[in-house]
Amino acid sequence: MKGTLYVVATPIGNLEDITLRALRVLKEVDVIAAEDTRHTRKLLSHYGISRPLMSYWGAREKVRAEAVISTLRDGRDVALVTDSGTPGISDPGGVVVREAVEAGLDVVPVPGPSAVIAALSVSGISAREFVYLGFLPNKRSQRIKRLESLRFEERTLVFYEAPHRLLESLADILDLLGDRYTAVCHELTKLNEEVMRGRLSLLISELEEGTVAGEYVIVTEGRGAEEVPVEGAVEEVWALMKKGLRRKDAVKRVAGQYGISQKALYDRSLTPAPEGSSIPSRPPGSAGADD
Repeated sequence: MKGTLYVVATPIGNLEDITLRALRVLKEVDVIAAEDTRHTRKLLSHYGISRPLMSYWGAREKVRAEAVISTLRDGRDVALVTDSGTPGISDPGGVVVREAVEAGLDVVPVPGPSAVIAALSVSGISAREFVYLGFLPNKRSQRIKRLESLRFEERTLVFYEAPHRLLESLADILDLLGDRYTAVCHELTKLNEEVMRGRLSLLISELEEGTVAGEYVIVTEGRGAEEVPVEGAVEEVWALMKKGLRRKDAVKRVAGQYGISQKALYDRSLTPAPEGSSIPSRPPGSAGADD
């Protein structure tokens, strides 16, 4: 009989946040596969749990995944944990889970604390629909490209960010997405937990005057209908045309999506597209096959 892989969420700060089910599973499994055994031992010691440990952190995850799969095939149950939160969610663990699934083994979630959900719950921003984006790219050019792709996203945006990049990332979000209402959540569930809320420009000014350290979750509101002028929507028209859609159809789709004037958007789309674009353009009033 094959063993079961339990994907166990652990506290993101306060050790009291662990679930009763997680404690039971950690006590009953044959082996605990941990991102960092030193960190996990602190949690286990706090609750008087003593189980064999194996690590799978960093570059070793692929190799160690094979050891986890072998253990499961021998009929032993394994609990997969990270230093905090849920394995595979901006943390190691995804490789182990994928290989267990591909091997036809049972994989069972044991849900619990989540920095994403905790931040959303106290942000004051709608969580009816949201997009979790993990960490923004380290390189600014890639970060700019990622943020540009989110300019028209209406859902609430959630990011993780490291302290040494926080101010740079917030400044880029401000430049690319505008001065949106945002919550910057610091060290959630820990002793020095803090949630700052307000317009990005104000938050940046406040953070520049203080000390930036620890873990951060950024929650920022999505694009509102009033934020989509014709100048911005025309870029989507050009993008659709580049994919082969007729100008008239592209304008109708984008205008309907953003609730703006079809005529104004159509007229604006007739001006020359950005340099290097393959989108056909012509002066207003002339006929063309792209209509």
